[in-house]
Amino acid sequence: MPLGAVVGGGAVGLATARRLATRENTSTLLIERHGTVGTETSSRNSEVIHAGIYYGHDSLKTALCLKGKRLLYDLCDKEGIPYKNTKKWVVAQDEQQHNELQKTYHFARSIGVPIQFVSLAEAKSREPDVRANEAVLESPTTGILDSHAYMSFLEDSLLSRGGDLACHTIVESIETIDSGKGGYKVSVRSGSSGDLATITTETLVNSAGLAAVDLSNSLLPRSRYVKPYYAKGSYYSYSAPSPKPQTLIYPAPGVGGAGLGTHLTIDMAGQVRFGPDVEWVEDPNDLSVNETGLPAALDAIETYLPGIRRDRVQLDYSGIRPKLGKGSAVARGKGDGFADFLIRKEEGFDGFVNLLGIESPGLTSSLAIGDMVHDLLYK
Repeated sequence: MPLGAVVGGGAVGLATARRLATRENTSTLLIERHGTVGTETSSRNSEVIHAGIYYGHDSLKTALCLKGKRLLYDLCDKEGIPYKNTKKWVVAQDEQQHNELQKTYHFARSIGVPIQFVSLAEAKSREPDVRANEAVLESPTTGILDSHAYMSFLEDSLLSRGGDLACHTIVESIETIDSGKGGYKVSVRSGSSGDLATITTETLVNSAGLAAVDLSNSLLPRSRYVKPYYAKGSYYSYSAPSPKPQTLIYPAPGVGGAGLGTHLTIDMAGQVRFGPDVEWVEDPNDLSVNETGLPAALDAIETYLPGIRRDRVQLDYSGIRPKLGKGSAVARGKGDGFADFLIRKEEGFDGFVNLLGIESPGLTSSLAIGDMVHDLLYK
């Protein structure tokens, strides 16, 4: 039986392996270096189901976010995966920020994403603790989900479809067979025993997240090397009983930043948290939480939540996003150094698909990415 292998057991790798496991007469193996799935970027984020209002016309991020959002909500409804349609507000405090909201509004309308301005009076009535001096833009299709429950479902679904999961398994090297026309020989080392083993596979999907660029560069010729960048984001918990909005609150998008600002999100238990900020790091394994960014984060939060109890905001956890550049995440026109997802079937390497720079909105897009990889391999 032909074997297909996926490297990386985050949300995207799980969704991709699950999709590939639907093919008849093909076995699918998901290789994960940690002891459980989803322990890196997929479980260290805001758990937001994104609407797709930022990423520019004709980008993979937009197309896959829009399709993935629909698939994800449908799956959650069908399988009972916990989620909430919280909605999201993007708030403007001055005329320049209001202009940015207008751009976001017109872009969202142009791609068919529901979007609307909320009057300041209505906003004050619905969320009295939120400050918006100029405007409030509401995204009604934004929500949150229990990412751990989602990934647990994907894992169970993969196994029920006949797929296999190898945790504690580190890819040591990849070699082509017959110059890439006969598949791949993947050398792996078991973390539990330290034994080296070889897996032969017809198709190979690189969904290794923070290690994906290194894996790609180990196989492709130097002329096709990609440079990785790593953006660490720290998140902050909030322990005071108020203020606690029930809507996700984002500041107006800036120009040239690497993220969407220090925003307010809510977890499935209703607890408020803030983040992420942005710290460029060299080591993708350094998950220490950096307290030096807390004062600046508090100042940013206070602009839209002036009643915040600063002494009740505490460091919580950090996550690292794999990026393909240091440009802006906001790219309605794909400017400002915007880096799209890189998802492609590599020329000259039959059956090898690369997934690089899979950051936000990767969680939202995961089911759509799985469909795309399947089609790249088999259509």
